[in-house]
This record gives sequence, C-alpha cells and structure tokens, in this order.
Amino acid sequence: MSKNKNSSNAKVLPFSDPANEGKWILNTEVSDEFDEKTIDENKWYIVGKFENGKPFYKHPDKPNKKVWKGRAPSQFSGRNYRLEDGKLILETRWEPDFPFSDEIVKPVFGESLPYENITTACLIGRKEFKYGYIEIKSKAADAPVSSAFWAMGEMLEIDFYELYGGTLNPKKEHLDRELWWSIRDWNKPMTGKPTYTEKKDVGFRVADDFHIWGVEWDEKGVKYYIDGKLFSSVTAEEATKWVKENQKEVKLPEDYNGYVATKPISLWLDQEIFPWHDIPKTKEELEHHSPKEKQQDGVVDFEIEYVRVWQKKQ
Repeated sequence: MSKNKNSSNAKVLPFSDPANEGKWILNTEVSDEFDEKTIDENKWYIVGKFENGKPFYKHPDKPNKKVWKGRAPSQFSGRNYRLEDGKLILETRWEPDFPFSDEIVKPVFGESLPYENITTACLIGRKEFKYGYIEIKSKAADAPVSSAFWAMGEMLEIDFYELYGGTLNPKKEHLDRELWWSIRDWNKPMTGKPTYTEKKDVGFRVADDFHIWGVEWDEKGVKYYIDGKLFSSVTAEEATKWVKENQKEVKLPEDYNGYVATKPISLWLDQEIFPWHDIPKTKEELEHHSPKEKQQDGVVDFEIEYVRVWQKKQ
C-alpha cells in the first residue's frame, strides 16, 4: 500500500467532508486506488494498445464508434503508462519512431496537424455514473503538455481540470498555476463550446506537488474543492446566464438550459499537446523542466495516486 493512502479496512471519505455529513457511499466500480500490479481492464479502456506491432483503437464496449487517437501532433499509445509505488503514472514521450497514424483530422478547435514525434496516454472508464462527489489526488506533468481529468456522456463533456504544468512560452507562465475547468455541450448549435468555464489561479504550481481536486456534482450545479477547501461553484441557473452572456455568436433557443451536465458520464485520464500554447519541437524542449538526471529519457510524467467517486443512496 502506498504512502498517504487509507488502509483497505478504513472507510474512505471525501477529503472535503471527513465527517461524511453528506452521507457519501464509495462507488467502487469507478474508483481506483492504483495499488495493483496491473491496470483493471474491466474498469479502464487503455487507448492505443498494441496488436501485431501497431496501436489499435477500438473501444471494447463501443466497437462501432470511432476512437479518438489524441490531439495532434501527439497520439495516444497504450504503452504510455505504468503502475509504480501505488500510483498510476501517465507518460508523454518523445518518440519519433512510433508508428503514427497517417490520418490528419480537422479538429473542432484549432488547425489540422499531423501526428508526429510525441506520444501520450489515455485511459477511459468503462462504467458510467450520474452525480456524486468526484476526487483525484494528482500531480501534473512539469512540461508543455496538458494533464487532464475529464468525462464524457451523451453529447456532454465535463473537464474537471486541464492543467498545463510547464509551458515554454514566457508569455503564458501563468498557466503553471491555472485551473481550467469546463462544461461543454456537443449538441448543435453549441457543438463542443463551453456552456460554463473558468480559468483561475490556484496559488501554486500544479506540477510541483500532489494536490486533491474534488468536484461535487448534482442536478443543482457544481462545487469545486482544492485540498479540501471550497474553491469555486456554479449553479444551474448561473451556467445558463453565463452561456447566454458569453456565447452570443451562437443562436441559442430562448429556453436553452446551459446546465447540460445532467447525464451519466464515464471518466477520462489523459495527456494532450495544446498547440495554442506550445508544441515541443525537440526532446530537450519536452523535458526542459525535468530534473537533470531525467532529461535524457524522453519521458515526462502525470502522476495519479487515486480516483474516487462517492454517491448518495438513491
């Protein structure tokens, strides 16, 4: 058992509610302590596992649905993770010899780019849930790459965080301390634009140490906690007000409800290159912030100690 974790016999409770005033019940189907020697593939789909020397992209539960290969120029590789000291570690690698896809996808946001040089990791939860308290203890990669914890549902995306721990752009050093979280509607006419989003300084570099990020989510809205303290919140009514004030270029119905986070979701853990911030051009750029003894391995780590989800008795 890794350091700082609860023993298997202890009752695991939200860090922000140690007295369990919310009467939370741990959902073990979607929670993971990452203490085993191998990933539980009944719980997680590893994107880009290798078969006959090449990565393949087929979801075991949705074989007819196209699987996203990652945000170019980075591509998801099923080899880019390890379990170590009771943690899940997702790896971004400088890997020019990887068998990259020739596909060039026009993204919803940004320009079309080829897959090249950089591989990342992606794990998708295979079980869905609706509402609850979601908590992750993690440390973002200290590199120009997004370390992300998010979720997808039916035409719904909730980005719990997209942390950019180590930008190379001197004009964007504030990203090292910024929480970016969003609710997105993939129905028309929004087609992926946020119905609510926040970018806030958290008061520390997100890649320097482990922190506990908690999200209380129900039909009334979202409360966001960092290290057990309430950091931000939005009600369903405030989300609708926000989208109407901030997405005026979209022709929304008069009765549009901006709080679309009302459907079951599955969790995602991944890394992505954000071309609008940085694209590392060399291995040295990718590892610029790494300790000297690790600057030659071509790997940067996004570390996750646990993912836990609690729900209330129905």
